[in-house]
Amino acid sequence: MMNEMEHLYNLLKETFIVIDDGDRRLFHRFGLTPPRFYVLLHVSEEPGISSSDLSQKLLCDKSNVTRIVKGLEATGYLERRPHESDGRAQRLYLTSQGAAIFNEVHSAHTAYNIARLNSVDTAVQTNLIENLNRLHHLLQEELAQQTPPPNGHHLV
Repeated sequence: MMNEMEHLYNLLKETFIVIDDGDRRLFHRFGLTPPRFYVLLHVSEEPGISSSDLSQKLLCDKSNVTRIVKGLEATGYLERRPHESDGRAQRLYLTSQGAAIFNEVHSAHTAYNIARLNSVDTAVQTNLIENLNRLHHLLQEELAQQTPPPNGHHLV
């Protein structure tokens, strides 16, 4: 029989999987994957971001970021430009086509999140936000006590 901690963990994990599956389906309608969407999101929020900083935000290694960036460049959504003072470094920017698709997908994603969470009562939403924020903080503290992962990426 499952104890309460296992049940909580499994419920959180299964909830993430359901949310992620919905996101994947939505992004697929626009020819994107979740990683590609989140690259567009971070680049739109921070034009000129480096691949290294993007790698930290996405919690993945630089080779994966490079692969995703190359794919987005091939679709005409992203461009790399040389760093102003360090010729070896590259900065990432949305193209006008990339900004247009990002704005369209972001609006659809926002509307989808409102629709799928709309049936959650306001009091329940408030309670969930409070408790999930508390859990998030506790898990961040727990991670901070651990040895960093081999790829050097961590949420803290």
